[in-house]
Amino acid sequence: MLNSRLERLTEFPFRRLAALLSGVAPGGEVRDLALGEPQHPPPQILADTVAANAHLWHRYPPTNGTPDYRAAVVGWLRRRYDLPDDALDPDRHVLPLAGTKEGLFGIMSVLVPNERRPMPSVITPSPLYATIYGGAVMAGAEPVCLPATRETGYLPDLDSLSDAELSRCAVFYLCSPANPQGSVAGAAYLARLIGLARQHGFVVLIDECYSEIYVEAAPPGGLAAAWQLDRCFDNVLVFNSLSKRSNAAGLRSGFVAGDPSVIRAYLRLRGYSAPVQPLPLMAAAVELWRDEAHVRESRERYRHKFDSAARRFGGRFGFYRPEGGFFLWLDVGDGVGIAAETWRQSGVKVLPGAFLATPDRQGRNPGASYIRVAMVHDEVAVDAALASLTEVLAGHPLALAEEAFCENGA
Repeated sequence: MLNSRLERLTEFPFRRLAALLSGVAPGGEVRDLALGEPQHPPPQILADTVAANAHLWHRYPPTNGTPDYRAAVVGWLRRRYDLPDDALDPDRHVLPLAGTKEGLFGIMSVLVPNERRPMPSVITPSPLYATIYGGAVMAGAEPVCLPATRETGYLPDLDSLSDAELSRCAVFYLCSPANPQGSVAGAAYLARLIGLARQHGFVVLIDECYSEIYVEAAPPGGLAAAWQLDRCFDNVLVFNSLSKRSNAAGLRSGFVAGDPSVIRAYLRLRGYSAPVQPLPLMAAAVELWRDEAHVRESRERYRHKFDSAARRFGGRFGFYRPEGGFFLWLDVGDGVGIAAETWRQSGVKVLPGAFLATPDRQGRNPGASYIRVAMVHDEVAVDAALASLTEVLAGHPLALAEEAFCENGA
């Protein structure tokens, strides 16, 4: 009765975490550093704009968004990535999403061909975003997970892919800055990946939802890399949202931008079933995309929290300051065991890296020795949680490890 592809889906990471901690009482005040849900207060313009547009609640929103929304997104992309005015057309290159999760999952149904033999693939880093795995499986593709480890700069190794593997690929997913490692794909890396996509006929999905949380240099973007190659966006889609940038995860507002042929096809599909954002919320999103002051303030708060982490961890457990994003990716030897022990002893919840990754061809899970720590609460709460975490780790054998990694990167 049910679609047999459902049986191929792996359990979502947070369900696995709930099962791991089930029946174990937390050993202190519960502090959730597992979920990447920003807890900084959203800017006041969000609530004010929703209230000012309350008269629009009775109207059905258009599937392709309002002209103001599309123009605001295009304006932000032009400013952020120094794109020329004629590069992006709001009516051809941009589509609003009810959060990027919706788009990343749903667009697989457009991009994965159902008649190709052998089975098409969706290439993704490992650790990976589970939504990509699920979207690939349900669209009829094989997820191919490339280990993104310290040795590869926490990015997929493009040199490891043969021409045959690239020719079978329908979609290549990349997150930059990466979740969970915080690595950034440079302009040269992006240009090479886009060149391979155009050569072999696949589409690159670049998840840039952490693009505005960075340490020093603003991460380069996929649209800018594509435009610099040959002044078009063929084979490239970028995704971004207000969840991380504006601390507005509950707004469920994002966009996909890039290849107009794919945008057009996905708009057609979304007309049948996809969620759309109510007009008062879309109006608030317009104001958020136009405002940078709250983004700078939030970025500075993350900087202070990483300062705190540097003081707590120094060079232990593979600690480094990520180039972007708001996660620590700590090498603790046994991520599952440490996550359970941290909860039992202190009530701090972290996510085992093994739950985010899949075994490689040799059966090794590249996330097995790691935990992901989301630095999403206020500075005081994060510092207190990190203090509890270091106490738990103090009894772990790796606590005596030498400082093996530099602070500013892998």
